[in-house]
Amino acid sequence: MGALIVLILLVLLFLFVITLLVKTVRIVPQARAGIVERFGKYKQTLPAGLNIVVPFVDKVRYLIDLREQVVSFPPQPVITEDNLVVSIDTVIYFQVTDPIAATYEIANYIQAVEQLTMTTLRNIVGGMDLEQTLTSREEINHGLRGVLDEATGKWGIRVNRVEIKGIDPPPSIKDAMEKQMRADRDKRALILSAEGQRQSSILTAEGNKQSAILNAEGDRESQILRAQADRESAILRAQGEGQAIQMVFQAIHDGQPDQALLAYQYLQMMPKIAEGDANKVWVIPSEITKALEGLGSSIHEIAGIPKESEGPRTRVDLGSYEPAKLGGSGALADEEVSKANEAVQAAIAEAASAAHPGPATTPPAPPEPPAS
Repeated sequence: MGALIVLILLVLLFLFVITLLVKTVRIVPQARAGIVERFGKYKQTLPAGLNIVVPFVDKVRYLIDLREQVVSFPPQPVITEDNLVVSIDTVIYFQVTDPIAATYEIANYIQAVEQLTMTTLRNIVGGMDLEQTLTSREEINHGLRGVLDEATGKWGIRVNRVEIKGIDPPPSIKDAMEKQMRADRDKRALILSAEGQRQSSILTAEGNKQSAILNAEGDRESQILRAQADRESAILRAQGEGQAIQMVFQAIHDGQPDQALLAYQYLQMMPKIAEGDANKVWVIPSEITKALEGLGSSIHEIAGIPKESEGPRTRVDLGSYEPAKLGGSGALADEEVSKANEAVQAAIAEAASAAHPGPATTPPAPPEPPAS
């Protein structure tokens, strides 16, 4: 019996020691602060780590989190300046800087921050219309932070940041805004389409203009080149004809033709004149020799054929061709002239017999040329 009592006393002593150690040694986690009260009155603040307190006298009443905290508040209805009710969601980022003030200056600092946020938000948004409310989030955030930081300073709280999560206008306003946005987008689409068509028309017109200009320039250059080619061709042709005439004229001058040669050339052309179908009858007068002599003399004088050499003449380069000279002087010249006259008489007689098949009348013989 005595041993059992001793064992019970030992167990009770061991339990007392364990309880005493638990009440004496307090471990505070990192980024936490423990508020110690002695007989209900603030005694000290325990830092992070191992701490020793007086058991059964000191009590750790609160354990304050010193880290930055994020609190999201539910949507709150706010009336704008143009009497529209919008729902605004806010997020507060704050941190406890003074555990004693956060414990004893206010009962629930989170609720206090929420209510202060709502009242401040209604004050700020109440001076804005719906358009300003939807587009001035940065201004709202800045105003909220300034008011909250000033009001929560005495609570040992620092508001680091305030964010507006969402601003929801009424469903009717939202539908009207969607219609307005859709109309605005349709308007911009039509404007862009019209500008594209106008730009396309302008570019097409400029392309047609450039094409017409290039075609006109091409036609003009083609006509100019064709005209230049025609001009050069006409010039070359005229030069060739002029050189040919000059060569013939020079050859006539160099040959020194007389009346007998001209008459002979005339007689050579007579068969060609009589080749037509309508030229069945051809009458050659007996005075043809006189006419030929007169024709030769007139051509000789009109054509400018000189009777005697008038000095050096402008000659055409005929290459290695040397013009032949007719006859000489004396008996040889007379013989050539007589042969030419006989040929002329024979041609006249042949033409007369062809025109009159009856007995032909012999024309009178031409006078004999004077002997030189």
